[in-house]
Amino acid sequence: MRVVVVYKDNQDYTRSVDVFLGDFSRQTGRVLETLDPETTEGETFCRAYDIVEYPTIVALSNEGQVQNMWRGMMLPTISEVSYYVAQA
Repeated sequence: MRVVVVYKDNQDYTRSVDVFLGDFSRQTGRVLETLDPETTEGETFCRAYDIVEYPTIVALSNEGQVQNMWRGMMLPTISEVSYYVAQA
C-alpha cells in the first residue's frame, strides 16, 4: 500500500496538514509520503487520480488502485489512515 498526502505549501490549511503529519509520525512511527501538486511529479499524479482539491490523502494498492481518498480540510483520523499504512 502507498499513502500519499497531496497539498501545497503556504496555504490556509498547510499548518493543519503539517500538524496531522507530525501527529501521525509520532503515533505510528511511520512517515507519510507528501506531494506538491505544482511539481511535475505532483501534476502527473493529480491528473492520474483526478485530484483537484487540496489537501487530499490517497491510499493506493500496490497495483496503483485507489483504496480510499479523503479530500479537503475534513482530514481523516490517524487510525483511518494507519489502517492503509499497516497493510504495506
